Amino acid sequence: MSTVELTPPEAARWAARAGLVLPAERHAAVAAVANHIHGVVAVLRELDFADVPPAAAYHTGQESHDAAV
Repeated sequence: MSTVELTPPEAARWAARAGLVLPAERHAAVAAVANHIHGVVAVLRELDFADVPPAAAYHTGQESHDAAV
């Protein structure tokens, strides 16, 4: 996966490609947020979920809560 950050002009180009009007003063902010999200997702992709069952395997109401207060 590439570690090259999105630049403000690229953010504007991608917004235009998606049909979104992005004012010039927002280009830098959008690029910064996109780079932050990319960093968070990159960390999540490194996690090992090998022993975790998929969400569809979880059924509510099957847990017994027996904690004492």
